[in-house]
Amino acid sequence: MVERFTLTDVALCQQEIKKSRFRAAAAPVADEAAAKAFIAAQSDPGANHNCWAWRIGAAYRFSDDGEPSGTAGKPILAALDGQGLDRVAVVVTRWFGGILLGSGGLVRAYGGTAAQCLREAAKVVLVETVAGTADCGFSDLALVQARLGALPGVEVAVEAFTASGATLSIVSPAAQMEPVQRLLSDLTSGRSQLRWQDETPDA
Repeated sequence: MVERFTLTDVALCQQEIKKSRFRAAAAPVADEAAAKAFIAAQSDPGANHNCWAWRIGAAYRFSDDGEPSGTAGKPILAALDGQGLDRVAVVVTRWFGGILLGSGGLVRAYGGTAAQCLREAAKVVLVETVAGTADCGFSDLALVQARLGALPGVEVAVEAFTASGATLSIVSPAAQMEPVQRLLSDLTSGRSQLRWQDETPDA
């Protein structure tokens, strides 16, 4: 599995290329709505172009915002993918300085500004996690919480108490699904089984 990264915070950088000013803003985003909100917040209506791209897992979008097709959005997305980034949105804003850059120049300017911003940004490894629930009796509760909670990357919380015990909310790295499920079954002699929800990436 290829290691993917996301950003820890908003990153900014700017440069001047043949009198045009380019400013890149990048941020971690949880979903498409967050990406759209970030793009809207960072776009300057007084600028000539606000070009952008985002990737969240297999989903991605990009926009040339009036620049010639393929000269802005795609190079920004390529900068994201080139650095193995996921769940990240980037906006590159251009204030035109009067000198035409040509298609190749635009590709280098937009892609290069985005790449520089992303290179300088603080990153963390993106870990795919899954969430699940399990019903656990009072006699097993303390042991299950202690043993599962001691596993790297596994979080165990009591969701609700029942007459016979509690429903546990468990978040685990996707790669640990089977060992976590097996350990829970072993600790409770098969009395508790994990019900996994859909997989979601988490930083």
